[in-house]
Parts: sequence; structure tokens; C-alpha cells
Amino acid sequence: MGLFDWVGGQFIDVIEWTDDSNDTMVYRFERHGNEIKYGAKLTVRESQIAVFVNEGVIADIMMPGIYELETQNMPIMTSLKHWDHGFSSPFKAEVYFISTKRFTNLKWGTKNPIMVRDPEFAMVRLRAFGTYEIRINNAETFLKEIVGTDGHFTTDEVESQLTNLILSKFATILGKDSTPVLDLAGNYEIFGSFITEKISPFFKEYGLELTKMLIENISLPPEVEKALDTRSSRAITGNLDDHLKYQSAEALKSSSENSNGGNMADMMGLGVAMAMGQNMSNSMNNNNNQNNQQNNTPPPPLPNQEKKYFVAINGASQGAFSLNEINSKIASSQIQRDTLVWAEGMDGWSKAESVFTSSFGSTPPPLPPQ
Repeated sequence: MGLFDWVGGQFIDVIEWTDDSNDTMVYRFERHGNEIKYGAKLTVRESQIAVFVNEGVIADIMMPGIYELETQNMPIMTSLKHWDHGFSSPFKAEVYFISTKRFTNLKWGTKNPIMVRDPEFAMVRLRAFGTYEIRINNAETFLKEIVGTDGHFTTDEVESQLTNLILSKFATILGKDSTPVLDLAGNYEIFGSFITEKISPFFKEYGLELTKMLIENISLPPEVEKALDTRSSRAITGNLDDHLKYQSAEALKSSSENSNGGNMADMMGLGVAMAMGQNMSNSMNNNNNQNNQQNNTPPPPLPNQEKKYFVAINGASQGAFSLNEINSKIASSQIQRDTLVWAEGMDGWSKAESVFTSSFGSTPPPLPPQ
């Protein structure tokens, strides 16, 4: 290094950063020995913030503008360095330039399908992907929590972590959402805004703001999509009987236009097709009639259910007991004539002798007091 290079490194007059990349989030201004000339010019452009770090401690934060580095516009550095008003010597500090612009077109996508409940398909597995946009809205938090001492920090270093954060919250939000799968495609914009609102608070922990989240596609498994295609094709045909008649008419027209269309094989094939169409139509009509008859057949009567009784014994309701169990308890004197009983359909509790008169017929009444 020549003498003039060494002197230029020791006494920096202009501190600035012009970014020619699209992914640099933080850039540490490189200087020889970290020495800055007192009174040097600091240029902070729009979409930038300059942060001074003194001996590992974040000091002054400069917003866009042009500054002459002196005690009056560096109050925290002045306090940390114990500068007096006559200070004019070079000082050591690190200067980090923070880009506050939006970083766009960051990719996200599900690594594995997400199982969700759907009101139409019961349970389905969904995949989703899209893009999102972020920007730094708290330079101090971002430096402390994410950057550390990295002198050239890019989106690649944080994109993977942010994508994992999005996917973990996206799965939870999608699982709680009740929008049918077939209606999601028409609500990508609304759904994207809703997800952005729900996930944004978690980005603030990193000093970041999630400005926008775009959903490009939410897809079903290939086998489900194939089944949907088959179902859609069947719905387009409309009435099957009319569809078969139309196909037969088209076959007849094609046969008449063909030079060999009058041969016996073509006519036989056409006759078979028409017969098959008629048979299928008749079969469907018969099945529909049978189903209607079956649906109109009344169900058989319900079997009689044995009546159950509740008994008040020792001040507590016990049961329910069948009639055989009641008779057994009467025989063993567990139920007396004045024992209260109740069953569904009765107005209230009644004495056992009034409900089970025949059961007490052969049972002697209690002895009179002596």
C-alpha cells in the first residue's frame, strides 16, 4: 500500500453507499482501521438508513440526508466517546447502511401437501406457492436479531427462515379457513391479504415488515384433479339420453359422407351404437323408477321398547329398572308399598302400590304397630 493510499484510508472525507444489487439488505462501510475524520461528510440516500456502531454498541442512527459528522449531530457517539466541544480528532466507528426499500419477488411454497377439511370433498391435500415482499422497518432490531456482524447481508441469508415462518403460519390459517377448495381460486387476492395481515406480526420480531403476500396457485393432488375433470366432462354432456342420440346422429352423418359409408359393417356398427344408447337410457330410467319406489316404501314399525322405572330409595333416585327387576325388588322388600316410583309418561312420582298393584297382591301389608 502506498503512502497516499494509507493516508486516504486514515482520513475519510465522504461516507456513502450506492447499491447496484437488488438483494443487499445491509452493507458495512469498509475503511482502513475504522477511522473516520471528524467533520467528514455522510450521505444517506432515500431508502437508506446509516447506523453508527461504537465498540459493538449501536449509537446514532441517521435518516436520509447529508451530514457533517460533528458533536451536534452525533449525540450518542459524543456521549459514548466523552467528546468535549473542542474535539476535532479522527475517531473509530463502524457505519452500517441499511436498505429500507422493498425486497420483492421472494419465493415461498409448501414442501409437503397440507391436509385440510373441505365442506364438499371432506378431506383434501393442498399445495400452494407464490411470492412475498418485505422491507426493514426497525434497523436496530434487524441488526441485533438477524445481521450481527455480517458486513454484507443479502436476502438469501434470511429468505429460507422467512419462508419457513410463512409456511408454518400458512398451514394453521388454511386449516382454520372454511372457504371451499373450488372457491379459493376466485379469492386468491382476498385470501392473500388476509394471510398477510395474520402473518405480519411475526415478522416484526425480526425488525421486518411483510408488505405483501401473493398466492399464485393452490392445487389439488393429480388424482383429485383427474376426478374433477371427469366430473366436469360428465356435467357438460347434460342429459345422457340426448347425448347418445346426438352421437348416433353424428355417426350417421359421418357414415353418409364417407364413400364407404354404405357398407354393411358401418351400418351394423351404427345399429349397435343406437341399440346400446337406447338400452342404457332404458336401464337408467328403470333404475330411477326402482329407486323412487324404494324411497316411497314406508319403513317398518319400530319394535316395542320395554318401559323403565326409577325408584326413590333412601332419598335418592335409582334406576332405570325393568318390570322384572321391579318385581324382584318388591319380592325382596327393597321396594315397599309407599316407595315412590316414576317412569316416562307419568305425571309425577307415585307410590309403588298404585303402579304395581298386581305385584303387591300376594305381599302382606306391613304389621300394625304393637
